[in-house]
Amino acid sequence: MCTLLLTGPGGAGTSTLAAAAAVRAARSGRRTLLLTRPGGCPAGVADVPGLAVDPVEPLAALETLWAAAGELAGAVPGLTPPPASSVVPLPGVAELALLVRLARAARDGEADTVVVDAGPLQTGTALVGLPGALRWWLDQALPTRLRVLGAVRTAAVRSGAVSRRPVDAVLDAVPVLEELLGRLALTDPAATEVRLVAVPRPGAVAALRTAVTALALHGQRPTAVLARVLPAGVPGQWWAARRVEQDAVLAELAELAPVRRVPEAARAPAGAAALAALLPDGDDGPPAVPRRPLTDRVDGGRRLVLPLPFAERADLELTRWQDDLVVTVAGTRRSIRLDALLRRCLVTAGALTDAGTARARLEVTFTPDPQQWPADLLAAEGSTR
Repeated sequence: MCTLLLTGPGGAGTSTLAAAAAVRAARSGRRTLLLTRPGGCPAGVADVPGLAVDPVEPLAALETLWAAAGELAGAVPGLTPPPASSVVPLPGVAELALLVRLARAARDGEADTVVVDAGPLQTGTALVGLPGALRWWLDQALPTRLRVLGAVRTAAVRSGAVSRRPVDAVLDAVPVLEELLGRLALTDPAATEVRLVAVPRPGAVAALRTAVTALALHGQRPTAVLARVLPAGVPGQWWAARRVEQDAVLAELAELAPVRRVPEAARAPAGAAALAALLPDGDDGPPAVPRRPLTDRVDGGRRLVLPLPFAERADLELTRWQDDLVVTVAGTRRSIRLDALLRRCLVTAGALTDAGTARARLEVTFTPDPQQWPADLLAAEGSTR
């Protein structure tokens, strides 16, 4: 299953272009599913053969999840949880609802292509990072040693050696959650394509750059910027001035990803044919190359390099927590698990190179920890610390 995720600043036309992409995918013969927000689907889209439309309602999804929890309610003795119809949603429910729906589509093989109307930039970037965040919380709540004990207890319950208790409902839910997360590849550009939608005005560039930085932290990179441009051939001084401004912004947007122009029209597209005509021909491009941390050897140790295009030093924080390197930038945070070699090293320096440009990258240097490295290996590394 391939996923196409569209996100952009509010009012940029993300829902319309997501519907257009879904129509095109269905017309090419692919079984297509469009996940959108309630009221975000233009008329006539649901009638396209091979295209299914599901408006994901966050509150309804929360109620379904709460009701499905069932036995988990007994995990805390004496606690009477409210019914699903009385649960008050927390921030982030919209992203969680989309995530669960995506996982269900992958599990059931509902479509060849799933088009996601991810809405505003903050929601779209949060959705990409959500599986990793959920895995982090799962690791904190149930580290390896507790999972081993849990597996032993689960086996004992199944054999009848011990009686079932409320905690067993929690243990049963863990592999279900892990299986759900394992079906999602939102950070892999080969499986999930991200397209940004924008109106080329000066105020849009900064927000889009921040989104590109946040996506890069999670390994993603947009394959295109769908720019809603002015129609050609309209005379007048005002239009001429706007086109000059537009062309300048388009040049800046081209630094983020290849720009595909979507001409504005006087009226909203009516019907599937008009929607399909919005997107330029040759809309399908090659998958983007993932932005993954790379490790190389330097004098006296190792260096980890993480591309963070357009990142600024003032917005970057770097910490080491046990076996993880925690990076905060562009309003998002990722905990990167270090490989077995770097876990036995000490962080000696961190720097953001080419800050504020498309080439910006975080470089972190490590040196072997003498308490975890044998003396002969330290000598081979060229370190005597």
